[in-house]
Amino acid sequence: MSDDPETLRQIAELASDDRPLLVLDVDDVLLEFIRPFPKFLETKGLGLTLASFRLTGNVAEKASGRVVDQDEVTALLDEFFHGQADWQSITEGAAEALASFHDRVEIVLLTAMFHRHRAARRAHLDALGLTYPLLTTEMAKGPAVARLRGGKGRPVAFVDDQPNNLMSAAQAVPEAHLFHLMADNSLREFLPPLPDAITAVHDWREARPKIAAALGV
Repeated sequence: MSDDPETLRQIAELASDDRPLLVLDVDDVLLEFIRPFPKFLETKGLGLTLASFRLTGNVAEKASGRVVDQDEVTALLDEFFHGQADWQSITEGAAEALASFHDRVEIVLLTAMFHRHRAARRAHLDALGLTYPLLTTEMAKGPAVARLRGGKGRPVAFVDDQPNNLMSAAQAVPEAHLFHLMADNSLREFLPPLPDAITAVHDWREARPKIAAALGV
């Protein structure tokens, strides 16, 4: 595992905090992604047919059937995130759940995206009332979770829709409470069984009390 220098710089800007820590992914945890992204693709003459838990290999031109390669998918994601405010809305129940932890928990958003999109994401989240600190990373999330927790041994919970991000956190902070939440639970069929260390939650209504119990609040 390696630390992203820009993520470390962003973490250094945060005020010191000793409250229980809740770290949250953004796409398909706080903001809808897998539902609006196909609508974005349609504006490009493309379609998304999920036959696996990945985008590459599942995006194709509607007219020709040509499957879009990795570089093109990356460019499409870049454009989507540049205009994310036009497409992404809050995941049902997320805002209310986070508000319920007000003042008792340090909440930090940790999103895997190019750092150049941080300003656009910050502005969109602010417009939606999700004014929690935002970090971007282009590397594994585990080291960032460990740095955020610090050395005080405070309780930490991490919520993400990608099992590999959760496992990265498990390696960096073995005692972290890990929650797998997906805005669209139909995609779970493409995943292997989750490790015992990860708790599956199907929506924010289910996640809220489990996170509260994990953090002791």
